[in-house]
Amino acid sequence: MYGYFGYLIFMLPVIIISLWAQYLVKSRFNKFSKIASRNGMTGAQAAQAVLNSGGAYGVSIGRVSGNLTDHYDPRTNKISLSDSVYASTSVAAIGVAAHEAGHALQYAENYAPIKFRMALVPACNIGARLGPLLIIIGGMMSYAATASSASMGVTIYLVGLVLFSLVALFQLVTLPVELNASNRAIKALESGYVLADDEMNGAKKVLKAAALTYVAALLTSIMQIFYYASRFKPRD
Repeated sequence: MYGYFGYLIFMLPVIIISLWAQYLVKSRFNKFSKIASRNGMTGAQAAQAVLNSGGAYGVSIGRVSGNLTDHYDPRTNKISLSDSVYASTSVAAIGVAAHEAGHALQYAENYAPIKFRMALVPACNIGARLGPLLIIIGGMMSYAATASSASMGVTIYLVGLVLFSLVALFQLVTLPVELNASNRAIKALESGYVLADDEMNGAKKVLKAAALTYVAALLTSIMQIFYYASRFKPRD
């Protein structure tokens, strides 16, 4: 029980940051979802405009259920926009849709960081699932009665820590990728005069709030690594 509360206390700062980031995204999206763009362009049309501006042709744009479930899938070369974005003419919807189109532009231009992030996905999934399990098993074995079992426990613990560190690496690579996609989106919206200056401010606020969630995810992963590393005390 003490260990659980100790973990919560250690992680409290990033938990607060994460909750704040989630609140900021929802509140800003809701706020600017109520402000319709003056040109009447929908989220889907805005995504297409961004694609056209970057010469990314052949990318399909579809609809996906849910709220803020928008994403780009490079395997199918398809942008999926949520119900609150696809047909909406709001400033928030246009900003989110343009951001997803920004990811499509990254792949069209062979943007190296996003390729690297995609390559990390399998390893990251393994690290997220197996890392904590090995840390627990290794921690228990490091206090075993026999020296050989304790030594094996230390090795397992360290392997688990390395595997879990892959999650932080993935988050580290993700942050500049997401920022770059937003920058591409903003430049395309501005150069294509999709949104007026005052409307662009709203779209930028939505995208900046979304970026904060990736910062929070990175900080969370780093703090978890520090926590596990600080708890590692092999038997003398």
